[in-house]
Amino acid sequence: MAKIKHCLILSFLLLCSATAAAQAPAKPAPAVSNGAQGTPAYAEILLKSTAVEAELESLLLDYTEDFPRVKELKYEHGLLEKEKSRLKALKPDQVSKLSLALGRLIVQRVELETDLWKLSENYKEEHPDVRRVKRKLEIYQKAIAEIMG
Repeated sequence: MAKIKHCLILSFLLLCSATAAAQAPAKPAPAVSNGAQGTPAYAEILLKSTAVEAELESLLLDYTEDFPRVKELKYEHGLLEKEKSRLKALKPDQVSKLSLALGRLIVQRVELETDLWKLSENYKEEHPDVRRVKRKLEIYQKAIAEIMG
């Protein structure tokens, strides 16, 4: 009888502790941040990403995923998200380089990459428009690399 009483008490205590643990608010893992999200460059990219996402969502109300402008916006939004992730992954000593000018260069480069993607669907690499956009893209990449060192 005493063993059963002890088992019941032990079961009750285990049940209470499990319930308390389940009801306790989970503490979020501390976010590791390099400070990039507070920079002008990140804000510029976020601004463009938000505008692209808003336009995309409004188009998706009336058009399918196969609509050319929807495809273009999805591609551009993907590139912008990659850039935001790249900035978040920078070492803290590089965060001071994330100026507004750099953000604008990155946004312009993403727009050029999107233009190149669009042109590449219809033209060969030898086409003058494709070559022109590629050259502009190289210039922007060089400027970004110069700032980032």
